[in-house]
Amino acid sequence: MTAIAPGQTIGILGDGQLGRMMALAAAEMGYKTHIFGQDRHGPASQVCTKMTVADYTDKNALEKFARSVSAVTLEFENIPTETLDFLEPLVPVRPGKKVLEIAQDRHIEKSFINSLGVPTAPFANVESLAELREAVERIGTPSVLKTRKFGYDGKGQFKITSATQIDEAWNGIGELPAILEGFVAFELEISILVARGIGGEIEAYTPVENRHKNHILDVSLAPANILTSVAEHATKLAKKIAEQLDLVGLIAVEMFVTHDGDVLVNEIAPRPHNSGHWTIEACLTSQFKLSIRAAAGLKLGSAEHHSNAVMRNLIGDDINHWQDILSHPEMSLHLYGKAEAREGRKMGHVTRLFPLGTAPKVSSSLRPAAREIENLSRNEIRFI
Repeated sequence: MTAIAPGQTIGILGDGQLGRMMALAAAEMGYKTHIFGQDRHGPASQVCTKMTVADYTDKNALEKFARSVSAVTLEFENIPTETLDFLEPLVPVRPGKKVLEIAQDRHIEKSFINSLGVPTAPFANVESLAELREAVERIGTPSVLKTRKFGYDGKGQFKITSATQIDEAWNGIGELPAILEGFVAFELEISILVARGIGGEIEAYTPVENRHKNHILDVSLAPANILTSVAEHATKLAKKIAEQLDLVGLIAVEMFVTHDGDVLVNEIAPRPHNSGHWTIEACLTSQFKLSIRAAAGLKLGSAEHHSNAVMRNLIGDDINHWQDILSHPEMSLHLYGKAEAREGRKMGHVTRLFPLGTAPKVSSSLRPAAREIENLSRNEIRFI
Protein backbone atom coordinates (compact mmCIF):
# COMPACT_ATOMS: atom_id res chain seq x y z
CA MET A 1 0.00 0.00 0.00
CA THR A 2 1.13 3.55 -0.73
CA ALA A 3 2.19 5.64 2.23
CA ILE A 4 0.28 8.83 2.93
CA ALA A 5 2.45 11.80 2.03
CA PRO A 6 3.00 14.80 4.30
CA GLY A 7 0.50 17.55 3.58
CA GLN A 8 -2.43 15.14 3.66
CA THR A 9 -4.86 14.80 6.56
CA ILE A 10 -5.00 12.17 9.29
CA GLY A 11 -8.38 11.72 10.96
CA ILE A 12 -8.47 11.12 14.72
CA LEU A 13 -11.49 9.74 16.55
CA GLY A 14 -11.52 11.42 19.95
CA ASP A 15 -10.89 14.94 21.22
CA GLY A 16 -8.95 14.44 24.47
CA GLN A 17 -5.34 14.99 25.46
CA LEU A 18 -4.11 11.93 23.60
CA GLY A 19 -5.62 13.31 20.41
CA ARG A 20 -3.98 16.65 21.21
CA MET A 21 -0.52 15.10 21.45
CA MET A 22 -1.15 12.98 18.35
CA ALA A 23 -2.13 16.11 16.41
CA LEU A 24 0.99 17.93 17.60
CA ALA A 25 3.16 14.98 16.53
CA ALA A 26 1.42 14.85 13.15
CA ALA A 27 2.03 18.56 12.62
CA GLU A 28 5.75 18.11 13.28
CA MET A 29 5.76 15.48 10.54
CA GLY A 30 3.93 17.74 8.07
CA TYR A 31 0.43 16.26 8.37
CA LYS A 32 -2.86 18.02 8.92
CA THR A 33 -5.33 16.53 11.40
CA HIS A 34 -9.11 16.36 11.47
CA ILE A 35 -10.54 15.60 14.91
CA PHE A 36 -13.93 13.89 15.19
CA GLY A 37 -15.27 14.31 18.72
CA GLN A 38 -17.98 15.70 20.93
CA ASP A 39 -16.31 18.57 22.77
CA ARG A 40 -15.80 21.72 20.72
CA HIS A 41 -13.35 22.97 23.35
CA GLY A 42 -11.61 19.67 24.07
CA PRO A 43 -7.80 19.46 24.30
CA ALA A 44 -7.39 18.23 20.72
CA SER A 45 -9.62 20.94 19.26
CA GLN A 46 -7.05 23.59 20.16
CA VAL A 47 -4.27 22.20 17.96
CA CYS A 48 -5.94 20.41 15.02
CA THR A 49 -6.47 21.65 11.47
CA LYS A 50 -10.19 20.88 11.42
CA MET A 51 -12.78 19.53 13.82
CA THR A 52 -16.15 17.85 13.49
CA VAL A 53 -18.41 17.85 16.53
CA ALA A 54 -21.00 15.11 16.21
CA ASP A 55 -22.20 11.87 17.70
CA TYR A 56 -20.03 8.89 16.81
CA THR A 57 -23.04 7.26 15.14
CA ASP A 58 -23.95 10.28 12.96
CA LYS A 59 -23.53 8.77 9.49
CA ASN A 60 -23.76 12.04 7.60
CA ALA A 61 -21.02 13.57 9.73
CA LEU A 62 -18.92 10.41 9.52
CA GLU A 63 -19.16 10.30 5.73
CA LYS A 64 -18.00 13.92 5.40
CA PHE A 65 -15.20 13.19 7.86
CA ALA A 66 -14.08 10.11 5.93
CA ARG A 67 -14.05 12.00 2.61
CA SER A 68 -11.82 14.68 4.12
CA VAL A 69 -9.02 12.44 5.41
CA SER A 70 -6.54 9.91 4.03
CA ALA A 71 -6.59 7.59 7.06
CA VAL A 72 -8.24 7.37 10.47
CA THR A 73 -6.79 6.41 13.82
CA LEU A 74 -8.08 6.20 17.41
CA GLU A 75 -7.50 8.45 20.40
CA PHE A 76 -9.48 6.26 22.78
CA GLU A 77 -11.26 2.92 22.61
CA ASN A 78 -14.72 3.81 23.93
CA ILE A 79 -16.07 4.38 20.44
CA PRO A 80 -19.01 2.36 19.09
CA THR A 81 -17.84 -0.43 16.82
CA GLU A 82 -20.54 0.58 14.33
CA THR A 83 -18.55 3.79 13.82
CA LEU A 84 -15.66 1.76 12.42
CA ASP A 85 -18.12 -0.46 10.52
CA PHE A 86 -19.26 2.63 8.66
CA LEU A 87 -15.81 4.17 8.13
CA GLU A 88 -13.77 1.16 7.03
CA PRO A 89 -15.30 0.84 3.53
CA LEU A 90 -14.56 4.54 2.96
CA VAL A 91 -11.07 5.09 4.36
CA PRO A 92 -8.25 3.07 5.99
CA VAL A 93 -8.83 2.83 9.75
CA ARG A 94 -5.73 1.93 11.76
CA PRO A 95 -6.18 0.14 14.12
CA GLY A 96 -9.42 -1.34 12.84
CA LYS A 97 -12.70 -2.75 14.09
CA LYS A 98 -11.33 -6.17 15.07
CA VAL A 99 -8.84 -4.63 17.48
CA LEU A 100 -11.46 -2.28 18.93
CA GLU A 101 -14.00 -5.06 19.48
CA ILE A 102 -11.49 -7.07 21.46
CA ALA A 103 -10.04 -4.19 23.48
CA GLN A 104 -13.27 -2.55 24.61
CA ASP A 105 -14.91 -5.66 26.10
CA ARG A 106 -13.05 -7.13 29.07
CA HIS A 107 -14.48 -10.64 28.63
CA ILE A 108 -13.65 -10.81 24.94
CA GLU A 109 -10.25 -9.24 25.63
CA LYS A 110 -9.17 -11.70 28.32
CA SER A 111 -10.57 -14.67 26.42
CA PHE A 112 -8.56 -13.62 23.36
CA ILE A 113 -5.39 -13.15 25.40
CA ASN A 114 -5.78 -16.57 27.03
CA SER A 115 -6.37 -18.15 23.60
CA LEU A 116 -2.82 -17.08 22.69
CA GLY A 117 -1.41 -18.92 25.68
CA VAL A 118 -0.81 -15.63 27.47
CA PRO A 119 -1.80 -15.74 31.17
CA THR A 120 -4.17 -13.36 32.95
CA ALA A 121 -5.73 -13.31 36.39
CA PRO A 122 -8.56 -15.87 36.75
CA PHE A 123 -11.86 -14.41 35.56
CA ALA A 124 -15.51 -15.27 34.94
CA ASN A 125 -18.22 -13.67 32.84
CA VAL A 126 -21.06 -12.23 34.93
CA GLU A 127 -24.43 -11.18 33.53
CA SER A 128 -26.69 -11.61 36.54
CA LEU A 129 -26.63 -11.60 40.32
CA ALA A 130 -26.88 -15.39 40.30
CA GLU A 131 -23.84 -15.64 38.01
CA LEU A 132 -21.94 -13.28 40.30
CA ARG A 133 -22.66 -15.53 43.28
CA GLU A 134 -21.41 -18.55 41.34
CA ALA A 135 -18.30 -16.67 40.19
CA VAL A 136 -17.42 -15.53 43.72
CA GLU A 137 -17.84 -19.10 44.99
CA ARG A 138 -15.51 -20.38 42.25
CA ILE A 139 -12.88 -17.60 42.20
CA GLY A 140 -13.09 -16.54 45.83
CA THR A 141 -12.30 -13.26 47.54
CA PRO A 142 -10.73 -10.79 47.41
CA SER A 143 -11.79 -10.27 43.82
CA VAL A 144 -12.78 -7.36 41.60
CA LEU A 145 -16.05 -6.95 39.71
CA LYS A 146 -15.58 -4.86 36.56
CA THR A 147 -18.06 -3.78 33.90
CA ARG A 148 -17.24 -5.42 30.57
CA LYS A 149 -17.26 -2.09 28.73
CA PHE A 150 -16.50 1.61 29.21
CA GLY A 151 -14.54 1.46 32.46
CA TYR A 152 -11.36 3.45 33.05
CA ASP A 153 -9.40 4.99 35.95
CA GLY A 154 -11.20 2.74 38.42
CA LYS A 155 -14.70 3.57 37.16
CA GLY A 156 -17.11 0.66 36.81
CA GLN A 157 -15.25 -1.44 39.40
CA PHE A 158 -16.05 -2.85 42.83
CA LYS A 159 -13.61 -4.74 45.05
CA ILE A 160 -15.25 -7.66 46.82
CA THR A 161 -13.50 -8.67 50.03
CA SER A 162 -16.33 -10.80 51.43
CA ALA A 163 -19.25 -12.77 50.02
CA THR A 164 -21.52 -10.48 52.06
CA GLN A 165 -20.73 -7.68 49.55
CA ILE A 166 -22.09 -9.48 46.50
CA ASP A 167 -25.43 -7.62 46.34
CA GLU A 168 -23.70 -4.29 47.00
CA ALA A 169 -21.14 -4.95 44.27
CA TRP A 170 -23.78 -5.87 41.69
CA ASN A 171 -25.72 -2.69 42.47
CA GLY A 172 -22.49 -0.70 42.55
CA ILE A 173 -21.68 -1.39 38.90
CA GLY A 174 -25.25 -0.70 37.81
CA GLU A 175 -26.14 -4.36 37.20
CA LEU A 176 -24.27 -4.23 33.88
CA PRO A 177 -22.59 -7.15 32.09
CA ALA A 178 -19.29 -7.65 33.88
CA ILE A 179 -16.41 -9.93 34.68
CA LEU A 180 -15.17 -11.03 38.06
CA GLU A 181 -11.38 -11.12 38.32
CA GLY A 182 -9.45 -12.98 40.95
CA PHE A 183 -7.16 -10.82 43.05
CA VAL A 184 -3.49 -10.92 42.03
CA ALA A 185 -0.78 -10.44 44.65
CA PHE A 186 1.77 -8.61 42.51
CA GLU A 187 5.15 -7.02 43.02
CA LEU A 188 4.55 -4.17 40.59
CA GLU A 189 2.51 -3.08 37.59
CA ILE A 190 4.19 -2.51 34.25
CA SER A 191 3.12 -1.55 30.76
CA ILE A 192 4.69 -2.02 27.36
CA LEU A 193 3.78 0.00 24.28
CA VAL A 194 4.08 -1.80 20.96
CA ALA A 195 3.75 -0.24 17.51
CA ARG A 196 3.15 -2.37 14.43
CA GLY A 197 3.39 -1.00 10.94
CA ILE A 198 1.43 -1.73 7.81
CA GLY A 199 4.12 -4.15 6.66
CA GLY A 200 4.15 -6.06 9.96
CA GLU A 201 7.31 -4.48 11.39
CA ILE A 202 7.23 -4.04 15.18
CA GLU A 203 8.78 -1.58 17.61
CA ALA A 204 8.43 -1.99 21.39
CA TYR A 205 9.32 0.50 24.09
CA THR A 206 11.10 -0.63 27.22
CA PRO A 207 8.74 -1.79 30.00
CA VAL A 208 7.83 0.93 32.50
CA GLU A 209 6.67 0.67 36.09
CA ASN A 210 3.33 2.32 36.86
CA ARG A 211 2.15 3.48 40.26
CA HIS A 212 -1.44 4.51 40.84
CA LYS A 213 -3.20 6.77 43.31
CA ASN A 214 -6.98 6.52 43.72
CA HIS A 215 -7.05 4.20 40.68
CA ILE A 216 -5.43 6.86 38.45
CA LEU A 217 -1.89 6.61 37.15
CA ASP A 218 0.34 8.77 39.33
CA VAL A 219 3.93 8.02 38.28
CA SER A 220 5.64 6.03 35.53
CA LEU A 221 9.29 5.03 35.94
CA ALA A 222 11.18 4.21 32.76
CA PRO A 223 12.60 1.67 32.54
CA ALA A 224 10.88 -0.60 35.07
CA ASN A 225 13.31 -1.92 37.65
CA ILE A 226 12.89 -5.61 36.84
CA LEU A 227 15.13 -8.45 35.80
CA THR A 228 16.23 -8.41 32.18
CA SER A 229 14.68 -11.86 31.75
CA VAL A 230 11.32 -10.60 33.05
CA ALA A 231 11.45 -7.55 30.75
CA GLU A 232 12.28 -9.72 27.73
CA HIS A 233 9.49 -12.17 28.51
CA ALA A 234 6.93 -9.39 29.01
CA THR A 235 7.99 -7.74 25.75
CA LYS A 236 7.67 -11.04 23.90
CA LEU A 237 4.10 -11.43 25.18
CA ALA A 238 3.19 -7.85 24.20
CA LYS A 239 4.56 -8.34 20.69
CA LYS A 240 2.68 -11.62 20.35
CA ILE A 241 -0.60 -9.88 21.21
CA ALA A 242 0.05 -7.12 18.65
CA GLU A 243 0.88 -9.65 15.94
CA GLN A 244 -2.15 -11.86 16.62
CA LEU A 245 -4.42 -8.81 16.59
CA ASP A 246 -3.00 -8.00 13.14
CA LEU A 247 -2.53 -4.55 14.61
CA VAL A 248 -1.65 -1.54 12.49
CA GLY A 249 -1.07 1.21 15.01
CA LEU A 250 -0.07 1.39 18.65
CA ILE A 251 -1.15 -0.73 21.58
CA ALA A 252 -0.44 -0.54 25.30
CA VAL A 253 -0.29 -3.82 27.20
CA GLU A 254 -0.71 -3.47 30.95
CA MET A 255 0.70 -6.27 33.08
CA PHE A 256 1.26 -7.49 36.61
CA VAL A 257 4.65 -8.85 37.68
CA THR A 258 4.23 -11.30 40.54
CA HIS A 259 6.61 -11.83 43.45
CA ASP A 260 7.96 -14.88 41.62
CA GLY A 261 8.66 -12.91 38.45
CA ASP A 262 5.70 -14.27 36.48
CA VAL A 263 3.93 -11.89 34.11
CA LEU A 264 0.13 -11.66 33.83
CA VAL A 265 -1.59 -9.44 31.28
CA ASN A 266 -4.21 -7.13 32.79
CA GLU A 267 -5.61 -5.26 29.79
CA ILE A 268 -4.82 -3.73 26.42
CA ALA A 269 -5.50 -0.30 24.93
CA PRO A 270 -5.20 0.22 21.13
CA ARG A 271 -3.97 3.83 21.26
CA PRO A 272 -1.30 5.99 22.85
CA HIS A 273 -1.24 5.52 26.60
CA ASN A 274 -0.72 7.67 29.69
CA SER A 275 2.23 5.51 30.72
CA GLY A 276 3.97 6.35 27.43
CA HIS A 277 4.10 10.13 27.79
CA TRP A 278 7.75 9.94 28.86
CA THR A 279 8.63 8.85 25.31
CA ILE A 280 8.17 12.42 24.05
CA GLU A 281 11.43 13.51 25.67
CA ALA A 282 13.26 10.24 26.30
CA CYS A 283 12.98 8.26 23.05
CA LEU A 284 14.18 8.56 19.49
CA THR A 285 10.54 8.43 18.37
CA SER A 286 7.65 9.25 20.71
CA GLN A 287 4.60 7.03 21.06
CA PHE A 288 2.57 9.74 19.34
CA LYS A 289 4.84 9.87 16.29
CA LEU A 290 4.83 6.07 16.07
CA SER A 291 1.02 6.05 16.10
CA ILE A 292 0.92 8.65 13.30
CA ARG A 293 3.59 6.80 11.31
CA ALA A 294 1.57 3.60 11.54
CA ALA A 295 -1.68 5.35 10.58
CA ALA A 296 0.03 6.96 7.58
CA GLY A 297 1.50 3.66 6.42
CA LEU A 298 5.08 4.83 6.94
CA LYS A 299 8.04 2.82 8.12
CA LEU A 300 8.16 2.94 11.90
CA GLY A 301 10.77 4.96 13.75
CA SER A 302 12.91 3.55 16.54
CA ALA A 303 11.39 3.10 20.01
CA GLU A 304 14.84 3.10 21.60
CA HIS A 305 15.21 5.36 24.63
CA HIS A 306 18.25 7.60 24.98
CA SER A 307 17.47 8.57 28.60
CA ASN A 308 15.76 7.16 31.64
CA ALA A 309 12.72 9.10 32.79
CA VAL A 310 10.17 9.77 35.46
CA MET A 311 6.72 10.97 34.39
CA ARG A 312 4.11 12.24 36.83
CA ASN A 313 0.50 13.12 36.06
CA LEU A 314 -0.93 16.45 37.14
CA ILE A 315 -4.33 15.60 38.57
CA GLY A 316 -6.90 18.22 39.50
CA ASP A 317 -5.37 21.03 41.56
CA ASP A 318 -1.82 19.75 40.85
CA ILE A 319 -1.92 22.08 37.86
CA ASN A 320 -1.68 25.02 40.26
CA HIS A 321 2.03 24.14 40.69
CA TRP A 322 2.84 24.99 37.07
CA GLN A 323 5.06 27.94 38.06
CA ASP A 324 6.99 25.81 40.55
CA ILE A 325 7.55 23.18 37.88
CA LEU A 326 8.75 25.73 35.34
CA SER A 327 11.24 27.07 37.88
CA HIS A 328 13.10 23.78 37.42
CA PRO A 329 14.56 23.93 33.89
CA GLU A 330 15.18 20.17 33.85
CA MET A 331 11.42 19.55 34.01
CA SER A 332 9.32 19.21 30.84
CA LEU A 333 5.80 20.46 31.48
CA HIS A 334 2.82 19.47 29.32
CA LEU A 335 -0.58 21.07 29.93
CA TYR A 336 -3.69 19.86 28.12
CA GLY A 337 -5.64 23.10 27.81
CA LYS A 338 -8.56 21.99 29.97
CA ALA A 339 -10.49 24.96 31.34
CA GLU A 340 -11.50 23.51 34.69
CA ALA A 341 -9.45 21.52 37.19
CA ARG A 342 -11.63 18.88 38.83
CA GLU A 343 -10.80 16.14 41.29
CA GLY A 344 -9.49 13.11 39.42
CA ARG A 345 -9.14 14.98 36.12
CA LYS A 346 -5.86 14.71 34.22
CA MET A 347 -4.75 18.29 33.56
CA GLY A 348 -1.23 17.65 32.31
CA HIS A 349 2.00 15.82 33.08
CA VAL A 350 5.62 16.55 33.87
CA THR A 351 8.69 14.54 32.84
CA ARG A 352 12.27 14.56 34.02
CA LEU A 353 15.11 12.77 32.22
CA PHE A 354 18.10 11.01 33.73
CA PRO A 355 21.20 9.53 32.10
CA LEU A 356 20.91 5.90 31.05
CA GLY A 357 23.32 4.87 33.77
CA THR A 358 21.29 6.49 36.55
CA ALA A 359 19.05 3.58 37.40
CA PRO A 360 20.89 0.65 39.04
CA LYS A 361 21.64 -2.39 36.94
CA VAL A 362 19.37 -5.32 37.64
CA SER A 363 20.84 -7.78 40.10
CA SER A 364 19.86 -11.35 40.81
CA SER A 365 16.76 -10.34 42.78
CA LEU A 366 13.46 -9.38 41.16
CA ARG A 367 13.60 -5.80 42.44
CA PRO A 368 17.02 -4.65 43.64
CA ALA A 369 17.14 -2.76 46.91
CA ALA A 370 18.75 0.29 45.31
CA ARG A 371 16.03 2.54 43.87
CA GLU A 372 17.96 5.57 42.68
CA ILE A 373 15.47 6.62 40.06
CA GLU A 374 12.65 6.27 42.60
CA ASN A 375 14.47 8.48 45.07
CA LEU A 376 15.12 11.07 42.38
CA SER A 377 11.46 11.11 41.47
CA ARG A 378 10.48 11.71 45.07
CA ASN A 379 13.08 14.38 45.69
CA GLU A 380 12.82 16.32 42.47
CA ILE A 381 9.06 16.23 41.85
CA ARG A 382 8.08 16.56 45.50
CA PHE A 383 6.28 19.86 44.97
CA ILE A 384 3.59 18.26 42.82
